Amino acid sequence: MPDLLAAALDYAAHGWPVFMLARSKRPVANCPTCTDTGPDHDREACPCLTCHGFYAATTHPDRITAIIDTVPAGQLALRTGAPSGTVVVDVDPAHGGRDTMNALIERGLLPPTAYVVTGSGGLHLYYRHPGQPVTCSQGKSGQGLGPGVDVKGDGGYVVLPPSIHPRTGRPYRWAPGREMEEMPPALVTACRPAPPAPTCRPAPPAPTPVPAHTPTSTRPAGGISFPDRLLAAHLQAVANAPEGTRRPTLYGAARGVARMVLADAISRDDAEAALTTAGRQAEQTDRDIRAAIRDGFRAEGLAA
Repeated sequence: MPDLLAAALDYAAHGWPVFMLARSKRPVANCPTCTDTGPDHDREACPCLTCHGFYAATTHPDRITAIIDTVPAGQLALRTGAPSGTVVVDVDPAHGGRDTMNALIERGLLPPTAYVVTGSGGLHLYYRHPGQPVTCSQGKSGQGLGPGVDVKGDGGYVVLPPSIHPRTGRPYRWAPGREMEEMPPALVTACRPAPPAPTCRPAPPAPTPVPAHTPTSTRPAGGISFPDRLLAAHLQAVANAPEGTRRPTLYGAARGVARMVLADAISRDDAEAALTTAGRQAEQTDRDIRAAIRDGFRAEGLAA
């Protein structure tokens, strides 16, 4: 506990608001008073030491000492986003994070920066907050940067060294000799939420037609009145995606097209062929294209 307190006070001295999680890495349960309060309850101003998760984070030394005294066996955590000036890219090898990270590095989206080796063997890559909102997302659920890579920005938190992982018993530790770097603009763009799927209402023709595989059959089904237009909109989104966002855009298009397959508006073979053509025209590698289609289909319940 003395090491944990010393680390917490050091983080606070650098302007990082910290708080304590339970040993399970989940927020400590709210006290009965906070549990029963209504929507007018101000979580930011709540005086409780451990209620409301990251809203309890602080840089005040006395309060930090009291929080750690209250949860001495818990996990020290950082409130990410604008309050700490950080965005953390969380790489989880157990869910394909290493492959996704390597692909992102090849595309120049993850420049070298300060990082933590987690107690489970993952990585937390720390970047300076860009000054504009960066939402949290989970790669395992098909959002953000890809499978196994989570973005912890505004509204998020991460476990800090020297916390001990509850399952492995190994500590979180900083890699030596690394400085936290600016979050590159391309990474900021890639972290933005995917645009909502196009509606099924009639739309004007795309200004620039996208040469692509022509499906042998698209047919009204499952409430999709204009499947050919919907498919074209998904493919056009890939064609219009700026460099640095084409892989996640292709993934989002794959999810949308997967829903068309499930609605019996297009065959799976035609869907994969159309997405592959769009991916190649967007200068994606065949490996990335296959991964985007596979992961997008899987996220919508279309197993390989």
